[in-house]
Amino acid sequence: MAPTKRRRRPHLVSTPLRKKGIITIPQEIRDQLDLEEGDHLVVAVEDGRIVLTPASVVPDDQAWFWSAEWQAKEREVDDALASGERGEVHEGGEPFLRSLADEAGIDLEGIKKRADV
Repeated sequence: MAPTKRRRRPHLVSTPLRKKGIITIPQEIRDQLDLEEGDHLVVAVEDGRIVLTPASVVPDDQAWFWSAEWQAKEREVDDALASGERGEVHEGGEPFLRSLADEAGIDLEGIKKRADV
């Protein structure tokens, strides 16, 4: 009689639910997902299972920085700097504001009058 092959089940890890709903995520899993103390996790119930997903918590007033459009511009600037580009240098605040206004097609003097600057 030929020997029967044993099928291995994937390694399952269990962890106890402790007081106040605390669980410990095994170190191997934390290493695999690069999780550190203080990281946030999104907790959801899907098909009767508890699902934990690593989440990045970004304050609302900083969310613009992480938009796809802004990150594309950040990459563009990083690439330009890496290739040696340095952009335009202004001699002070007034020339800088004038350059921005000219580029945007805005009348800087009119804005300054309305703002009483």
